Amino acid sequence: MTESWRQTMDLGLVHFMAYPVIKDDNPELTIESVRALAQDEFFNVVEVRRSQHEGVHQQIRAICEQSGLKIGVGAQPGLLLNKLSLNDLDESGRQAAIEEVKLAIDASYEMGARICACLSGPGADNDDDNKRMLDLMVDSCVQLCRYAEAQATDEPVWLSVEQFDHSVDKKCLIGPSDRTAEFAARVREEVSNFGLTIDLSHVPILFEDARDLVATLAPYIIHLHAGNAVAEEGKDGYGDYHPRFGYPGGSNGVAELKGYLEALIYAGVFQNEVPTEKMVFTFEVKPMPGESSELVIAHTKRTFLQAWAEL
Repeated sequence: MTESWRQTMDLGLVHFMAYPVIKDDNPELTIESVRALAQDEFFNVVEVRRSQHEGVHQQIRAICEQSGLKIGVGAQPGLLLNKLSLNDLDESGRQAAIEEVKLAIDASYEMGARICACLSGPGADNDDDNKRMLDLMVDSCVQLCRYAEAQATDEPVWLSVEQFDHSVDKKCLIGPSDRTAEFAARVREEVSNFGLTIDLSHVPILFEDARDLVATLAPYIIHLHAGNAVAEEGKDGYGDYHPRFGYPGGSNGVAELKGYLEALIYAGVFQNEVPTEKMVFTFEVKPMPGESSELVIAHTKRTFLQAWAEL
């Protein structure tokens, strides 16, 4: 029974966070680190960012096909590094963000991924602008889901919007759980290939309770992240930096991961309709200065095994 999670979910790793490739400036490291993960049978999924380098998508797909590793694509790096927002009040800025996510959707088809994750841009400090931004965010996601459907030759890629903090670091419109649920319901009224990604890493800096957050968003969740955050201002690693579980000053360790899993099970999230074979549950952890990717990954696996054993 110790590996019963394999019947419940596919565990994975956010590759561009675990390894220093978020800026897409080292294609050789990207390929070699994906190859290393593909040889680790603990993980069934790797989440990668789209690459601007020729041939990288094809090499990643070949590695994953040979090893049986599944692929997810994250559009977050391209949006964040280029300061693009899907809810930008400036229409030219919003269109640039839409085009960036379209490129990530194209990469999803090239690599054989079923989910492309993204995030909203920052919110505003007044209700009127936030209402306008929410309308724009809904419209952007409906456009992107329809684009994904138009590119499909078989089953379409699904777009998943990740919930981020709204007041600490990224300060995203999506956002507080009540607003996130309203947003998801509105998009689902228009398109079916859409859902949400929630992340244990963001719960402490959303200042919400994990069980309540999961219960509020459960009908829309198609993809899960887990990691750590430092929520106390002034401490090393404060903000949305995804240090390893148990990092000094961090909020999440074995107990919090166990509680997150319990909340997901209790809310029936693992029975949701998803485009993947099983619910994808990926760890988003990053080595802090002086730490190694390999040791942080090993620590992550030990943390999960202990949390699962205590369920």
